[in-house]
Formats: sequence, C-alpha cells, structure tokens
Amino acid sequence: MTLQTVADKVGVSRMTVSNAFSRPDQLSAGLRTQILAAAAELGYVGPDPAARALARRSVGAVGVVLTDSLGEAFLDPVASAFFGALADELAPTGMALSLVPADAVGGRVPARDLALDAAVIYACAGDTDAVEWLSRRCLPLVFVDQAPLPGSAAVLLDERSGGRLAVEHLAGLGHRDIVVLTMNSDRDEPGWARDPHRVGSNHVSRVRTAGAVEAIEEAGLTARVYEVYDNRDRYVADGAAAILGDPHRPTAVVCFSDLMAAGVVRAAEESGLRVPDDLSVVGFDDSVLARAVRPALTTLRQDFVAKGRAAAHALTEALTAARATTGTSPAEPGEPATVTIPVQLVVRESTGPAPSGSG
Repeated sequence: MTLQTVADKVGVSRMTVSNAFSRPDQLSAGLRTQILAAAAELGYVGPDPAARALARRSVGAVGVVLTDSLGEAFLDPVASAFFGALADELAPTGMALSLVPADAVGGRVPARDLALDAAVIYACAGDTDAVEWLSRRCLPLVFVDQAPLPGSAAVLLDERSGGRLAVEHLAGLGHRDIVVLTMNSDRDEPGWARDPHRVGSNHVSRVRTAGAVEAIEEAGLTARVYEVYDNRDRYVADGAAAILGDPHRPTAVVCFSDLMAAGVVRAAEESGLRVPDDLSVVGFDDSVLARAVRPALTTLRQDFVAKGRAAAHALTEALTAARATTGTSPAEPGEPATVTIPVQLVVRESTGPAPSGSG
C-alpha cells in the first residue's frame, strides 16, 4: 500500500494524504478522518519514517546522554523526575526522547550511530565518548547539571547557594563541627579529602561542596569533607559509618543528595545515635525519599519541572537556530544562554539544635 493507493480511494492528491498524517492542521477535521479511515481499511500505516525524516531533514528524536547505565538511571528518583518533566514539555512538539549510553557498548557507539536532531547531556563527565561524538556531529547540545561546551546552552541548579544554605542553617542552630559528605568517582578508596577546596569529580559535586565549604569557613569553622566513590547505597553506607565512627565525630552532616542523607540517618540509628538530638543531617534535591525517611529530611529543594521545561525550551531554541542555517553547524546569533534554577531550603525533622556541650 502507498500514499497513491489511499489517494485514489478517497479521490484526493498524494500530498493531501501525506498532510493527513504529517500536517493535520492543513486539512479539515472531516477530510482527515475520511483519509485515516480509508488508510486503516486498506492497511496503510502512513508515510515511511525514514523517507519522511529525509524530506523534513529531521528524525524527530532528541538524545539524552547519561553517565550511568541506562538501567540504573531509572533507579535515581532525581533523574526520573527530570526525564518526566522533559518528556512532558517536549511532547507537544512531537519530539521523542532516545536514551543514549555515555560510552561505547559492545563495540557499538550509539552517540555516533543513532539518528538524532539534538541531545541533552545530563550530568555526564565532559570527556565521555558520547559528548565527543555528538559534538563532532555538530548537533545542538544542551547541558544539564554540567558546565557546557563553548557554543552550547546549559541548565544548571544554583548548587553553590544550596551548599551555603545548608551550612548557614546548621550554623544558625549552633553546630560548630559540620562535615560534608560528597562523591568523587576519581577516588579508588573512600576517605577524607586532603584539600576541601579540591573535591568532587563532576560539576554538581564540586560546586555543591564548594558552597558548603565556603560557608563553613566564613563561620570560622574548620571544613572537613568525606568522599565516597558514587551516589549509591553500597558506597554511601561505608562513608556514613566512617564519619560516625571517627574519633572526632561531627554534630551535623551536609550530604550531596537525599540518598546520602538517608544513608547517614540509617547509619546513625545503627550506631545508637538519635537524629536530630545527637546528629543533624541535611540532604539535597527534595526527592520523594526526603519525605519517606524518618525523621523526614531537611533538604534543598530543586524544581524538577522548571528544570525540565528550561531544558526543553533550550533544545527547541537550539534546533530552531540550527534549522535556520544552510550549513552543518548550528546558527550562532549569540552565545547560548545558561539558565540557573534556584534552590530552596526545606526544613524538616532531621535537623535541630547542636547537642549541649558540643561547642
């Protein structure tokens, strides 16, 4: 079955049939219904997607590149919330999301081979294979939770302010020994950072920690940072146990994420410590986990919907600019914008006054 078969049956042109599938706004509702009914009767499913992509010079797909494995990405409530918001915002445009591994898989290089119009680089290390290939393909790129490459847009949380707000909250409660727990995938073993000003292996961990360290030192306190390999339970458990088992145990911990904060709360309970009477804990993200933990976590809220919308808007702008050119590179009317999403301190039950005698 072809377009012409349907056109002959309805008594219209091939272009009219094509519009019924691809540009419904060009037809009356009645005529479109008639054409689609005829196509269904004949067993015609629509124009060939590959041919349509060639004609449009667009495949209708946006890649989302992740550092972690695709399976584990959906175990992260923060990543899942962002993907949902991004997909919802892109849905009216007809663009679909394609998940792209950050590195080659079984000899295949998805970032090189997949048909894509643009890509979102989500919290990836800057030197991954995927980022290099997508950049070489001159695709419009939007970086989320990661510093962008020159000429690309970015959507970033105000991570530094988040770290500062957490420490200022704890200092205001009288805490004088505040530890920061973060991640650093460059470390072979977990441990205390030798230099609290040089920590973290990605944009988010570096900037969140920097904000916290700045606030600790501005309060006249000594900054201590403990690093674990990754933001996963099996790594967090060892880090939390090490912090609480330290001879100089802190009275408060500022955590890279809600997941880490939940791990610290769990480790405190196992050690016989009460949260927040003996130990105050602050998370980051305000994910579902923050409200499920007992006591509920004080945390820094990020607006997942606003971040998803901002990323979708940046993508559509980048695509519009790219399609306005006749060359292979995106148009450059000016430096693409970096959108900063604010964070908000949410105080719950996991923080309280410093234990008496701790100062």
